[in-house]
Amino acid sequence: MNEALQPTSSDQKHSAASAETLEVAPGSSQERLEGWIPQLASDGDVREALEKAFDYRGDITITRKDGSKLEGYVFDRRTSTSLTNSFVRVIPASAREKVSVPYSDIAALKFSDRDPAAGKSFDAWVKKYWEKRTAGEKNIQITPESLE
Repeated sequence: MNEALQPTSSDQKHSAASAETLEVAPGSSQERLEGWIPQLASDGDVREALEKAFDYRGDITITRKDGSKLEGYVFDRRTSTSLTNSFVRVIPASAREKVSVPYSDIAALKFSDRDPAAGKSFDAWVKKYWEKRTAGEKNIQITPESLE
């Protein structure tokens, strides 16, 4: 390799410092919804709460107006101009069949007390990586936690 093309140690340090500053980007704040029981006083409240339920990574407990409860993961929603024609789609915690619930049948919502993805962001992974690297570990592999 041509000596003029080989980086010097100061070039490598400068390059590494530049790369680190380039990779720092402002994060987005994540709303903490664990355990939240929203007030569903208006149609707008119902719609807003179900949008948040759709984005939530944990389970939701839906209490229907007939008093029955459904706990599960909200994986889809179909909105319309009326609550009667809008549906939330849930995979129940106790079964695998998909259930559709009209927005108009929902009396209450409760977000699960634990978000299973909390603390598992890329930022958390990078923090663990640098802690291990600073401690002198080699061949660092950070593996995901078991879902079971």
